[in-house]
Amino acid sequence: MTPVFYTAGNTPALNFGIRLLKDAGISFSSLPCPQVTHLLLPVPSLESDGSIKGGGDLALLMSQLPCDITVIGGNLPALACPVIDLMQDPEYVARNAAITAHCALIPAMTRLECTLEGCPVLVVGWGRIGKCLARLLRGLDAQVTVAARKPADRAMLEALGYRATDMVNIKVSDYRIIYNTVPQMLLPQGADCLCIDLASKPGIGGDNVLWARGLPGKDAPESSGRLIAETVLRLL
Repeated sequence: MTPVFYTAGNTPALNFGIRLLKDAGISFSSLPCPQVTHLLLPVPSLESDGSIKGGGDLALLMSQLPCDITVIGGNLPALACPVIDLMQDPEYVARNAAITAHCALIPAMTRLECTLEGCPVLVVGWGRIGKCLARLLRGLDAQVTVAARKPADRAMLEALGYRATDMVNIKVSDYRIIYNTVPQMLLPQGADCLCIDLASKPGIGGDNVLWARGLPGKDAPESSGRLIAETVLRLL
C-alpha cells in the first residue's frame, strides 16, 4: 500500500522534515481521512499536559483516523495502533545526540566573555551526548574534564587524552563551565560558573542553571528536520 501521511502539531523541525518527505515522494493528506496510513507528529511529540507539540489533542485526532494507522513520533504514549517511536531508534538517538552537542556550544559561546580556548570545562556523564560534546569542546581547545561513574570509562577517557573524575568528588570551583547530561540530581548546589543542564530531568541545583532541553529543534531545526525525514524514510 502506498503510504499517505497526515501530520499534526507545528514545529520548525517537523515542517522542514515534511518538506523533505514531500520532495522524496511521500504523499500528504490535508485532512484526516480513511486513506491516511501514517500520522506524523513532532519529535518529541507531546507537551507535559499531553497535548501535541504545536497544538492539537491526540485522542481526538486518533478518533478521526483509521484504527490501523501507524503513528510516527517521539516519546509516544501507549497506543492501540502500530507506532514508530523515533526516540527508541538507536541510529536516530545517536545522530540526535550529535546535533544536541553542537547546539550546546551556543549558550556557552554567547554567555561567556571569553573564547573556549583554554577554558576549564566539566562534562558530567559519558553517554551519547557527553561523548559528542567532549569531542567538540576539545576541538575548540577547551580544557575538558569528564565525570563518569564507571572506573573503566574513566580509564578509557584518560587513554583518549581527557581528564577524568568520578561523580562523587566533583570540585565545581575548578570549572568555568559545567555541562550536565545525567538526568538525576548530582550537583545539588549551584556553582559560581555557567551551568548548562542538557538532561531530560534537572541534574544541577541552583537558580543560575540553564536547563537547555530540546536544543536540536530550537537551534538547528533544519538538521533536526532532516534527521526526522531520513529516519522516517529508513523505517518505512
